Amino acid sequence: MVHVTTKIDRADPTRIDELGTFSAATIHEAQGRKGALESGIKPLDRDMSFCGSAFTVVCHPRDNVMLQVAISYAQRGDVLIVASGDQPAGQFGDVLANACVARGISALVTDGGVRDTREIRELGFPVFSKHVCIEGTVKETLGPINQPVVFGGQVIYPGDVVKGDCDGVVVVRRDEVPFAIAASRERDATEAAYIERYRNGETPIQVSNLAAILETKGLTVDQ
Repeated sequence: MVHVTTKIDRADPTRIDELGTFSAATIHEAQGRKGALESGIKPLDRDMSFCGSAFTVVCHPRDNVMLQVAISYAQRGDVLIVASGDQPAGQFGDVLANACVARGISALVTDGGVRDTREIRELGFPVFSKHVCIEGTVKETLGPINQPVVFGGQVIYPGDVVKGDCDGVVVVRRDEVPFAIAASRERDATEAAYIERYRNGETPIQVSNLAAILETKGLTVDQ
């Protein structure tokens, strides 16, 4: 028997929306260069983006029965994190994508495979996957829902906040969301100031204070 946990603690929706205004790369850098999922997990379309609470599910390789259970119990705004053993099988397609949209689910992120990619792109539902594959799956093996999972090189807890965009996916611990927002805002302001200095004629060596470092390392330049 497998017990399914559907009740999880989530961050404040306003905070999730605020965090979602920053890029995945900015959040990753701002929170101390942590939380980035492995780079092989990519969006089906570069314009896809999302930010929401992690609703985790473990699927047996080449099996999607627990994914269908997860879709049935996830709440509006949740992000389905589907750990399925890095197998190139099409466990998710346009039919289930429509089910996700109807339930208000924000996105799906999987280390497995998806198919019907054209239809999913036209639907506009954010899907980030490790594989695209036409091979089908079975509906046989039960597995856990809303347990911590090792996924994409990170440990993800149910209720963690997950942000994805064209550059990748980053995870923020639920209780660290306020810090990540403040740190991301500060980083964006700092980078905007750098860009303004570049436009005013300064070089990266000047803006980043690299002269002393480069001299110490023995860099010489003929001018």
